[in-house]
Amino acid sequence: MSPRSIRSALAQSSDGPLLCVPLGILARYAPHVKMLAFSLVARSCSPLGAGILTAALCLTGGGAQARPVAIGGSVQAASVGTRWLGGTVGGTEMLPVWALPRLGVEVRNDPNDLRLKWGGRELRYAPGRGWRALGLTLGAPLPAPQLEGQSLYAPLAALRLLGVPLEADAPDLLAFAAPLRVPGETLPPSPDLPPSPEMSASPVVPARVPVGAVTTAPSPARTSLLPLPDFGVRLQTVRVGRELHRQIETQRVVLELSAPVAPEVQRTANGLAVRLPGVGTVTGEQTLASGDTLSLDMDAGGSWVRLQTGGGRSEVFTLSDPPRVVIDTVTQLGREVPPPINPQALPAGVTYRQLGGLHLLSFDPARFQAQVVSAPRGTFAEVAQLVAQVGGTAGVNASYFDPASALPVDLVVSGGLMTAASLEKRAAVGLLPGGGLVFGYPRPRYRLRGPFGEVQANAVTSRARPDWLTAFVGDGHTETGAAGFLTLHVRLGGRTVERAVSGPHVPPVGTLTLTFDPDRFAQLPRQAGEALEVSLDWRSDDAPWPLTRDALSAGPLLVQAGRAVTDPRREGFNTAASIWRPTRQVALGLWKGQPTVAYLEHGTPEAFAAALVGAGLSDALRLDSGSSASAYLTGGYGNLGGYLNTVWGRPVPNAIVFVPKLTGAVSEGR
Repeated sequence: MSPRSIRSALAQSSDGPLLCVPLGILARYAPHVKMLAFSLVARSCSPLGAGILTAALCLTGGGAQARPVAIGGSVQAASVGTRWLGGTVGGTEMLPVWALPRLGVEVRNDPNDLRLKWGGRELRYAPGRGWRALGLTLGAPLPAPQLEGQSLYAPLAALRLLGVPLEADAPDLLAFAAPLRVPGETLPPSPDLPPSPEMSASPVVPARVPVGAVTTAPSPARTSLLPLPDFGVRLQTVRVGRELHRQIETQRVVLELSAPVAPEVQRTANGLAVRLPGVGTVTGEQTLASGDTLSLDMDAGGSWVRLQTGGGRSEVFTLSDPPRVVIDTVTQLGREVPPPINPQALPAGVTYRQLGGLHLLSFDPARFQAQVVSAPRGTFAEVAQLVAQVGGTAGVNASYFDPASALPVDLVVSGGLMTAASLEKRAAVGLLPGGGLVFGYPRPRYRLRGPFGEVQANAVTSRARPDWLTAFVGDGHTETGAAGFLTLHVRLGGRTVERAVSGPHVPPVGTLTLTFDPDRFAQLPRQAGEALEVSLDWRSDDAPWPLTRDALSAGPLLVQAGRAVTDPRREGFNTAASIWRPTRQVALGLWKGQPTVAYLEHGTPEAFAAALVGAGLSDALRLDSGSSASAYLTGGYGNLGGYLNTVWGRPVPNAIVFVPKLTGAVSEGR
């Protein structure tokens, strides 16, 4: 189709722009949703005429249209046209970033981290740093991108610089060649920039459908009343996105309208029906890539959009600029993998917030008590199992461990007993009995006092060492002691020896033991009943550590007093190793005095710290990163992200679990 034919078709069309559009992606509102294309063939005539509805999820912006855009011979919707924006005289001609994948351009649609990639060429833009070029020479300065309404616009000059092929560049038309490939997903964050704590400078805030508008009813009967009214509002485009994380499927259906309407939602046995009063549409039916069935019908009152989801959980809301009705459906395809956290079904006292790739779960300290929960020594458990072990509500994996032995490699204190010794260089978090948290750098040791004076244990281990006084907390199956060694059974805070055992043996679960060579430590007691006091000496004054009953070290300390304080040298982290790579991150911190579990979809520790400061956390400690970094809440795992390959983390030996306090009111849901 020639440029002249394209302009002629655009001028003669009485029903608005053609609806045949190629694939698109949404990067700002739902960066994890990949876009797939499908076609709905019309079954009957409507005010729009017979046509094709093509799937492609996108966001559009306002502004006066400068030139219509054609791709591969097809004129696009008016929202895809160029705009003259910016502060220069006359402005700069720009295109909406959300539409650029239709041209074959890979994008990251983020005002704080814009990426445009065409083959081996790439342009990046960040406020304060301007444009950066990879694989090409920037040359003359490019105008800055512009945020118009809810859409980000990039200068047309950027596409010319990238080499995106043009078929026509006329005063009344901008025509691009059809791309050989349409990108299927958004680009990840720029590796040299921390992720923004906000999704965008002007985030999209969905307007929820009022509860009163949602009812449960049989699927409305389909009607075919003729003649049908010529409705003033039209359903212009249906767009669909689908993302699959193992057994969790997320699907988004976007109904783009010519004017705002108030949808009416009816829940059915196998899905839902959305009534669009006063809206005309092309009627048809299509099986989506998910297997769900989407159908469009009209009657004298407007249109019906029916979605048969087969058990998926759907939410309906509206967006503006342009007017849209959105149906989000999450389906659990297999019961062996739990669903993601449902922000709409939180227990009382739990608050969920999402700021771009940062997710926050805050817990009311009046309702919840945090505690350290461990799997049996030398074994792993899923976070959900550790939560269920103590009747908890939520949990997050915590502390670093040796994958071969499943033993922690740094401080773990549970119920007042130190079960793993501290490396004495990395930051720790302490869990206070009242529900609060403390952060700092303690160096705890077991300290013994008696008529002999004072002495401290050298290590926490089941292995007896001739020159060491070793402590160990029994687990009911691990042997401690050795031939020629004496082991004392004591109670933390007690005043006498409860039992003395010679040689190897297996101490009972939760029993604190002290093993030594009697010749090396001749001053220590030898028999039960002798005087001996044992305490956990925290050896630190940076926080009220003696008040904590549970604690663990991880690191690095990310935030302190509202400032990013990440210091890998102080804590002995190798920034060249995988533990410092950009990946999934998880932390525990304080937000407005509430203990808060935070997880970042992708980024470095420094980027994580910056995002937490931007979110308003006063203190925060990283607990883990990579595949084992996972948070869990009431049946769902909260580590889904746009760049993750797993739905949940691998099993771990320790977790911090939030357990409801026995107040009689904390178990009620909302």
